[in-house]
Amino acid sequence: MRLLLLLSSIVLLTQACDSKQESNTPDFTTLFETSGGMQTPTYPEVIAYYKELAAAYHTVSIYTMGLTDSGEPLHLVVYNNEGAHSSHFDNPNGKNVLLVNNGIHPGESDGIDASMMFIRDLAEGVIKAPTKTIIAVIPIYNIGGALNRNSGSRTNQNGPEEYGFRGNARNYDLNRDFIKADTKNTASFAQIYQQLQPEWFIDNHVSNGADYQYTLTHLFTQHNKLGGALGNYIHTTLMPELEDSLALKNWDITPYVNVFNQRPELGFSQFIDHPRYSTGYTTLFNTLGMMVETHMLKPYKNRVEGTYELMHTFLSIAERDAEKIKTLKKEAIQRFQAGMEYPISWELDSTQTTTLSFKGYEGTIENSEITGAKRLKYHRDQPFTKPLTYYNYFKPNQSVIIPRFYVIPRGYSTIVELLKMNGIAVETMVKDSTLQAEVYHIKNYSTASEAYEGHYPHYNTQVRTVSELIQLHQGDYLIATNQPGIRYILETLEPSAIDSFFNWNYFDPILQQKEGFSPYVWEDQALQFLKENPAIDAEFKLKKQQDLNFSGNWYEQLDWIHRQSPHYETSHLRYPIVRVR
Repeated sequence: MRLLLLLSSIVLLTQACDSKQESNTPDFTTLFETSGGMQTPTYPEVIAYYKELAAAYHTVSIYTMGLTDSGEPLHLVVYNNEGAHSSHFDNPNGKNVLLVNNGIHPGESDGIDASMMFIRDLAEGVIKAPTKTIIAVIPIYNIGGALNRNSGSRTNQNGPEEYGFRGNARNYDLNRDFIKADTKNTASFAQIYQQLQPEWFIDNHVSNGADYQYTLTHLFTQHNKLGGALGNYIHTTLMPELEDSLALKNWDITPYVNVFNQRPELGFSQFIDHPRYSTGYTTLFNTLGMMVETHMLKPYKNRVEGTYELMHTFLSIAERDAEKIKTLKKEAIQRFQAGMEYPISWELDSTQTTTLSFKGYEGTIENSEITGAKRLKYHRDQPFTKPLTYYNYFKPNQSVIIPRFYVIPRGYSTIVELLKMNGIAVETMVKDSTLQAEVYHIKNYSTASEAYEGHYPHYNTQVRTVSELIQLHQGDYLIATNQPGIRYILETLEPSAIDSFFNWNYFDPILQQKEGFSPYVWEDQALQFLKENPAIDAEFKLKKQQDLNFSGNWYEQLDWIHRQSPHYETSHLRYPIVRVR
């Protein structure tokens, strides 16, 4: 019972009371409701609300979890129709878990208000109590951003009157941090996620980029990337049934409109959620994930009510398919094994498309009165429904063969701690040993020219693979791939994967030579080296003939010879984590 572990490491803040009389129950009308849908509560008000709710209803509990960069802890609110327990959160009947994350961008507060009403209505019986699903809610994930309230930073957004800021207490965008894990928020989220191991995940957001008629859009994790039976379920069952059910309730919804300053009717592609994003991270552990993206220009009241109804409808499907999903997730854990191919990079498959009946507004390209350049202008008095080409199929464009395990040198304890934080089992070498392994050498890579979330990340990383007899030392770490977190292991430890630890700069010291040569000394040594190695001398002369840039650069020539010599340091561009097949 994985959930029996959940709160052996956390503190129970408040516990519900079974004997609470209806007449003594406080009024749990939210600020959102009393303000007519114009206001959202502050962080302290949100936590106080849930504490009072938990004190009034035995089905609701609130727990304090790990710290965030703000110094305040994350909280976890749990609804279980069987009631709370005195010392820990128990799940003896093995229910599925739906984890809802709110306020990752606190200016996008729709989910914060919707979840307060959602948990209240579950507790008060307004919503039929789920019997197969436990709902766990992070009230506000980005607490630092929530405390930084203002009324101006959401330039494109229609309400509420005040809201939080996108950056956290250290100005990180937390929805880019799930792999690189620069923040305490991410570490605490990983604690919650790994202890819950949810079958379902919803992350509530507000959208940007275009104007259209919909209040609600959805951003499911990309179905090809999720893959297998789970990917097929999200594509052929969960997504269309959610759309149809909401339409019957007069809540039209469309896929996330993945354009910026362009007309959607020209067509757009599905957003591919790499592991840096919340639903990309949950994909690595076979969770069915979805971001809710309400439309920023719609009234705040409508956006919150739509988010509420979407979560309610999602829960209904989760209840109906509870047993099916439990089975599919167990099967998905066994889907990838050593010796099989694993895709680490994806590209759009333009041979397959979907046609959407899209409800938008006519847009025209006009002259800007400010700049004189062309600008896009939407006309809300000219709504339309048109067929639109939606590119929602992707295919792998790079794969690796899954090794039996990786070996991480003992000096890279930071990497090991990240793996452990994300539920990866790690073994430690108890004695020195040797074995045959695959070693990567970084052949090529590009680096961002501007800072991105505290990094200058690499991309387009290419490696050269060689087989070597390597020396293992006592204290080195072994990471077996035969474990539930295999996808997280591959996505982080394979340097060519888009969100690998290498691409997030964790191994940048290997990119810099630590020893070099003085040209006036090396000139004579290099000449002697070429005389003693005629094959290298012939290769050197051929390269000068064929490469004009090389032949015109004396230092590059000396450096090339140095790299062929025994003087060249073996650690330069050598990826320190090795693969054992």
